[in-house]
Amino acid sequence: MSIEDITQMTEIVGSRLPETIIILRVIISAILGSLIGLEREYHGQPAGLRTHIILCMGSCFIMCLSINSSYYGEHGGDAERLAAQVVSGVGFLGAGAIFKYGGGVRGLTTAASIWTTTAIGMSCGSGLFISALAGTLILLFTLIVLNRVEKRFIRERTNRTIVIKGIDHYCFVEEIKNSLKEFKISLKNISFAKNIHDNTIEVKAIIQTANDQDMDKIIANVQKIKGVQFISCNTDLV
Repeated sequence: MSIEDITQMTEIVGSRLPETIIILRVIISAILGSLIGLEREYHGQPAGLRTHIILCMGSCFIMCLSINSSYYGEHGGDAERLAAQVVSGVGFLGAGAIFKYGGGVRGLTTAASIWTTTAIGMSCGSGLFISALAGTLILLFTLIVLNRVEKRFIRERTNRTIVIKGIDHYCFVEEIKNSLKEFKISLKNISFAKNIHDNTIEVKAIIQTANDQDMDKIIANVQKIKGVQFISCNTDLV
């Protein structure tokens, strides 16, 4: 069965949507939402598979309800009112996926995918299945293919966060800075917190390195510093 056949099956006379048509549209929206959610889940984003499925289904439901509200209303409803509230309200959900990470911000791509997934769900609710499928494919192309192109040809450097814990002594932080600079990397930001009771210190450094930078050598050089007890390194994800 082609998409055109499904579209013809869901075409109805008048403005009222039967429940069987609503269920079919919701199922299609769940499938499209799951494709986007799988990609976000694979990248370890907080808004993953279930979030995108529920969001796409919910926006589809509301769009169907919006269409039916104009039919059931005593004086006729505004079919665009609920849809408009979804577009503005989903921004709060997207904002929850954005958070400060080290010296930058993470989650912008996921927030944008949440907003676009809502539009796809609303398209399913309106019966625009070809447009919804096209939007899903374009979004997946952007998230998967263009992400690889960006990493390979555009983004030649990567932001990393190094956390170092140990026993503080004179010039401890300065020694860490000098150790990192030996590898000709860009030190974007460095901060530390010290426990005055046991003289322990935690240093957080935001560095920018080449994509193929050997981080083992950097960590091995830092751990030579007197007093270092723990080192961790995180790489910013998309």
